[in-house]
Amino acid sequence: ELRHQASPWQRNVGYPLAMLGLLALTGISVLIVCFHVLELLLDDAAMPRGIQDASLGQVSFSIFGSFGAALQVVLIFYLMVSSVVGFYSSPLFTRLLPERQDTPLTKIIGNCVSLLVLSSALPVFSRTLGITRFDLLGDFGRFNWLGNFYIIFLYNMGFAGLTTLCLVKRVSWAVQAELICTFGEGS
Repeated sequence: ELRHQASPWQRNVGYPLAMLGLLALTGISVLIVCFHVLELLLDDAAMPRGIQDASLGQVSFSIFGSFGAALQVVLIFYLMVSSVVGFYSSPLFTRLLPERQDTPLTKIIGNCVSLLVLSSALPVFSRTLGITRFDLLGDFGRFNWLGNFYIIFLYNMGFAGLTTLCLVKRVSWAVQAELICTFGEGS
């Protein structure tokens, strides 16, 4: 219904720009993770352990300075939103989705717990993928498994591979549907 009620500007400009933005953010995050995989293979310092000597404001946490730090913030926000959307889109948790004016207290508590777990995992997630080296206040770099090369390497490869697969599948299906719609109408 919302697509049919949308203005031509939204349909022809807004939606394509939003899709290009999502595509760009996904591509940038996959490129950063692939770069992190190369860093893992070449240098042991790329492991997501805690930073002992770097105090806030004295060392840049990005190679690209302020632009890189802003990009990291945008990517972390994108990962947060996409993980919440993915969580509520999974078949196991679709029933947990709140309903307007009709959400029982147990469902509200379940949503709060789920969002708390997702937000607590976000710093470790972004640090493990190499999107940021920022340690936050919880000193998440002290987890023992963050020093295990094989876990970090497989985690990064899994993220890069599965995200690329989903991206290719989604884009190729959209192109196939448009081609079928275009050539199907002509015959």
